[in-house]
Amino acid sequence: MTRLLIVDDERDIRYLYAAELEDEGYEVETAGNGADAAELLKHHQFDLVVLDIQMKGESGLQLLQKIVKERTDLPVILCTAFSCYKEDFSSWLADGYVVKSSDLSELKKEVARVLQKKQH
Repeated sequence: MTRLLIVDDERDIRYLYAAELEDEGYEVETAGNGADAAELLKHHQFDLVVLDIQMKGESGLQLLQKIVKERTDLPVILCTAFSCYKEDFSSWLADGYVVKSSDLSELKKEVARVLQKKQH
């Protein structure tokens, strides 16, 4: 089964994303900050990370840099409320970029696209 890690400091968003992506057939774990996510990544195998950028403590961009350095095979989708980060060079390390919306169809499409690309 395909395992996803959702990293977002907003609990309601974590639960919403987890429920919606589980409905799509994925196994989902969540983390509320970069430190918890890093710990999960150390001890568990994931196929994809969905990562918020603006979080308390370590930002999503800082965590993205660590993931790219340590786990080159692990794709990351940035999911943020702000489209301006798309212009930030460090966001270009991500495999996908989605602006948060109440309609999760864009996130679901991006998850499927990135996972399909990883398989090839």
